[in-house]
This record gives sequence, C-alpha cells and structure tokens, in this order.
Amino acid sequence: MLEIIIYAFGVMYSPGPANTLALLAGVNGQGWRAFGYCAGVGLAMLILFLLLGYLGGEIIPEGYQSIIATLGGLYIAYLGVKIMQTSFHPTTTESGATVIGFKTGLILQLCNPKALVAIVPIVTVQYPRYEITGMDIAVWSLILSAMAFGAPGVYLLAGSRLQHVAMNPKAMAWVNRLMSLLLFYVAYRFVFA
Repeated sequence: MLEIIIYAFGVMYSPGPANTLALLAGVNGQGWRAFGYCAGVGLAMLILFLLLGYLGGEIIPEGYQSIIATLGGLYIAYLGVKIMQTSFHPTTTESGATVIGFKTGLILQLCNPKALVAIVPIVTVQYPRYEITGMDIAVWSLILSAMAFGAPGVYLLAGSRLQHVAMNPKAMAWVNRLMSLLLFYVAYRFVFA
C-alpha cells in the first residue's frame, strides 16, 4: 500500500497547472486568501476518487489487471522521464495578480488531465491489487484527496514564504528530479510487484 502513497505523492506534488497556480498565488501575496483554492482542488480529487474508485474495479476484469499494471508502469516511467527531462530545461513562468478561490480550484482540477493520470492507475490497478473495496474505497479516497489538498497548499506556502526559492528554476528543477525518481520507483513496483 506504500506504493499508492508514493505514487500519489509523486504525481500530485510535482509541478502541474494546479500547483503552479498556487505557487504564483503565494508569490503574489495571496496567502490565506487562496486557501479556498486548495480546498477546491481537494474536493475535486475526492469526487474523482470516489466516482472512479467505485467504478474502477467493476470496469476492469481481474484477468486484465496485470496487463494494465504493466502498461500503467510503463506510462508512469514515461511520466518520470518527461519530468526528469523538464528538470534540465526549466521554463520561466510569469506571475499574474489573479485572485484564485474555491471555484477555480474545483473546476481546474476536475478538468485537469493530470488528475486522471493520478487517479486511474490507483483505482483500476492498485485498489484491486490490495483488495480495497466497499467502505475502504471511501477511506482511501479521503486520505488521497487530503494529499491532493496539501499539494497546492505546499506550493502556496512555498510561494509566500520562500519567494526567492520558489521562483528559482534550479530549485524547481531539483524538485522535478526528486518527483521523477519517485515515479520510477512506483513504475518498477507496478510492473514487478
């Protein structure tokens, strides 16, 4: 079950649209005013986890789960490679003064393809592998959506407290590299566990 946490952490906490927006909100001094944004992201992930969690085990027959696990592992390794590559070619981001809130976080995360990248391997492969069914799906969905709430929260805090570090391309490159290594580990566990 540790693989579920590591995979979710690697995908949710790596830079993406939701986290970048929170980072920029922190840099722009929004601080606690953007707390609702983080709650919107967390609620969106809870909705997706519950919806796909209860459908996931029913959609994929047990005989195909090992094939999907292998394909999922390869895809996660691909994501790790892409994140590692971007860590060596950082891009600069321009900050804007747009105020973000709950509705922004909810809608952005419901439409964010990265959310599905995080959720689908968990609910279709890892939940069945660890026999997470029934009420356990709701419990794990709450835990994982709390992690999703924390991801933009960490970026928001980093942006507001560590403006010089958060906007430093070298620091963000090392964050990307660490997340990439975590994804490689999870990809290995997907294929060989």
